[in-house]
Parts: sequence; structure tokens; C-alpha cells
Amino acid sequence: MSKPTHQNNLEIKRHEDNIKFLQTEINRLSHSILNLQVSLAKHHSGNGNGTTDENGATRVEEEETEQIMRQEKSAAALLCKLKPMKSHHATQALNLALTKDVLGIVGVVCSLGSVDDDDLSRILSEYLGLDTMLAVVCRTYEGVKVLEKYDGDGMIISSAGIHGLGSSIGNSIKGRFQVICLEDLRPYVGGFVADNPQRKLALPKPQLPNGECPLGFLDYAVNMINLDKRNLLSLTTGGHGLRETLFYSLFSRLQVYKTRREMLLALPCINDGAVSLDGGMIKKSGVFALGSRNNIDVRFLATSGESSMPINYIETEDLLKKLKLERTHVTEDMQREQELLDLANINLITIL
Repeated sequence: MSKPTHQNNLEIKRHEDNIKFLQTEINRLSHSILNLQVSLAKHHSGNGNGTTDENGATRVEEEETEQIMRQEKSAAALLCKLKPMKSHHATQALNLALTKDVLGIVGVVCSLGSVDDDDLSRILSEYLGLDTMLAVVCRTYEGVKVLEKYDGDGMIISSAGIHGLGSSIGNSIKGRFQVICLEDLRPYVGGFVADNPQRKLALPKPQLPNGECPLGFLDYAVNMINLDKRNLLSLTTGGHGLRETLFYSLFSRLQVYKTRREMLLALPCINDGAVSLDGGMIKKSGVFALGSRNNIDVRFLATSGESSMPINYIETEDLLKKLKLERTHVTEDMQREQELLDLANINLITIL
């Protein structure tokens, strides 16, 4: 065997060994990625909406209805009361656009998302306040116009719209109520977390002056709201879901920390406010909410009912991203090795 032929055979053997090693690495990374995906999937499935009763209502829906109905003179309670009426009164007092356009089970902010943790539910509900938690959400301005009608002097027509509907069933509305129009909100502009079933927003983690993420940072509030599949996509003509419209408008980049102490240590990188699970609250940069906590009667429902937020959840998501990126790089290395192997085989044929 000539020297060039021997060297070429050694080169072929080296490339084949490298390919075998890289393939083993890809298999190992794929297995690790699968395990992490299963772990995250179990977390999501473990925080579902509960069992369904004989009327088709889930436990979560029943709890939502109960807490809203306690606000007797609110628009939210009226819409909630309408649900079992099969829209008979609604079609008499309102245009059909109301039932088609009002979003969600009863069209109320508090019913459009849930959270994993009771402490998180308390602080986010307090941050928004009762009026916002009971706000009616519509897809378009047409839905907003249907809710309330005015006379030539700009006065509310009590016999029309939602006010007329309330009077007809003995459930008059007292005071103002908020209505949020999705089409008029400026949606989040940016990417989403890859392979995340909840379509979380790809927001960069806050950084202290030393470049490190603050200790105790859990996530942004907008990403800690769990949404039903029907509310994740295409709720507006632009194809946006609730996270990038409603909840981004309500929370912006509100940060969530484990403790008040950790939140205060992170002040240098808090711009759009922050809250902590033990009751700390910064409304926005430079504006602190002090004093005793307000117990809001209407909250986002906590699917677990207790403090069960996995501490390592975000770390698991980060690790999953890193492993996927590493697998991509290893795959590219293997492709290069395969090209070099093919070239070496061609060279060997030429020599022979």
C-alpha cells in the first residue's frame, strides 16, 4: 500500500469515528431534550381546568362564576347571569353582535386566564385592581358600541344596550365599568418562546449593572398567565392572541420576584414595575405601593389552589433552549464531517 493511500485511509477512518461520536452526542442531546419537554408538558397538563360536571361546566368555570356574581351591580355579573339564559334576553335587548363579539366565557378579564400559584393570583389581581379585573373585553369597537347607547344630548339611554338588558332581568348596573377593545390595543411586537405551547413572549431577562439576572426573578407577569388554546391565536384581525394584546397591555413588562427583599435589590433593572409573591409592589419605576395588602374579591383562579409554582421551571426552559442550540451545532459539525468523508473517499478513488 502506497503512503498516500495509507494516509487517505487513516483520514477516512478519522472522519468515520468523528461521525459516530457526533451521532452519539446528537442521540444523547435528543434524549435529554425529550425528557425536558415531557417534564414541561406534565407541568402544563397538571394545571388544567379541572373536571366537568353534568352541565358541562368545569370547576374553574364554576368558581369564576361565583366570584363574579358576588359583584351584583356590575356589568360583569350581568353578562355572567346571561350565560345560562341561552341569550334569549340578550337578543331582545341587544344586537346579536354582543354575543358574537364579547370575548371569553363571560367576557371578563378575570375569567380569561389562570395562574399556577395562589400567591401569584393575589398579587396580580391586587396590582390590576377590581375595576380592571371586572373589565369586559371585546374584539372590536363594534362590540363596544353595542354595549351602550346615547341620546342627542350624549346621555345614556337606560332602555338600550346593556343597561336596558339589565333592567329587563332585574339586574341594573351601578356606576362605571371598563370595556377593553382588543383591536384598539397596541400589540406586543417581537418573537415568542420557541416550542412553548403557551406562546410566551420572548422578553429578555432583566439585567443588573454587572450583567447578571437578579436573584429571585421568576418571570414577567404577562408570561405567567395561563391561557386556553382558543385564546392563544387569531382573536384579532391581525391574528394576535390575548397574551400579546390584552395581557401585554395590562402588565407590560411587570417583573415577578419570589420575595420583596429580592425585588428591592433588583431596583436598578426595574422599569415597568414589579411585584413579589410575599406582597411587594412597585407600580412603575419610582412609584412604590406601601401599606397593607388589599384583598381583591375577584382574582385570577389558581389552578393548584396553593403555592406550587416550580422553582426550577424557568431554568428548565432555559436548559431546553441551550440543549436544542447545542444539538443544532453538533448536527452542523456532523454534516461537515460527512462532507469531508465524502471528499476523502473521492480522493481515494482518484489515487487508486
